[in-house]
Amino acid sequence: MRLVFGLVLVVGLGLAGFAVYMAKSYIEGYQAQLANERAQRAPAIELADVVIANRALKYGEVINKNDLRLVKYPARYVPEGSFSSAEEMFPQGENVPRRALRAMEAHEPILAVKVTQPGEEAGITSQLRPGERAFAIRVDVTSGVSGFLRPGDFVDIYWTGSVGSANRTQNDSTGEVTKLIDTSIRLIAVDQSANQDMTATQVARTVTVAVAPQQVASLAQAQSTGRLTLSLVGVQDDTIAEIIEVDQRRLLGLADQVVEAPQPQNEICTIRTNRGGEVVETPIPCTN
Repeated sequence: MRLVFGLVLVVGLGLAGFAVYMAKSYIEGYQAQLANERAQRAPAIELADVVIANRALKYGEVINKNDLRLVKYPARYVPEGSFSSAEEMFPQGENVPRRALRAMEAHEPILAVKVTQPGEEAGITSQLRPGERAFAIRVDVTSGVSGFLRPGDFVDIYWTGSVGSANRTQNDSTGEVTKLIDTSIRLIAVDQSANQDMTATQVARTVTVAVAPQQVASLAQAQSTGRLTLSLVGVQDDTIAEIIEVDQRRLLGLADQVVEAPQPQNEICTIRTNRGGEVVETPIPCTN
């Protein structure tokens, strides 16, 4: 009896082990087929490394390797100007760090336009492109668009002043005109701040623009001979401004009238002669 019981127990354990083996094989086969189907159905996405901020960064803050993290991005959608490694971002080593030119949130990709060159300060010199020069313009609440200007904005510049007498018309007694002299000029600083993330409205005393050397000479001449006024350009405005010049007569809609100068009249000289009580006038040539 004990022999029969032992035999039944051995057979039962064998069948149970075989069942477990079969179930395991079935599950593994099913999982392999499912993974194969998913691999065939999902397109292959090429990934690339992108450096992101490991924490929130403020304007002017020093950026070190500890502030960065490497993540995978779809290669087709890698942001332009991003970095693929910390070594690319710090080519001269971590001892020559970069600074943030704009505020960045945590996990935001680090872009070249948002950081300075290695070792540079976050001042206006880092905002100048090759061939550009910084020029300061005096403004007030009227000429400075009521304090709504911020670094990174674009403005049109108007000059108001009196032209020379040689350019005046006979009916234009003042000779004062307003003329558009530069369009879509980029601001790089307001007063002493180059922070593009500034949100508070302030009435600036000066704004600094980035222009070519020839424009620097033109603006300096314009500022010394008249008043400069700024006009804010819209973010998506890419129109080309036409030549604009307005004087007082054009502003009031007065047509130019030509006033003829009076023609000089020939002077007539006479000699009076008394003939028998009658006075006779005889014209003669006039002499000075």
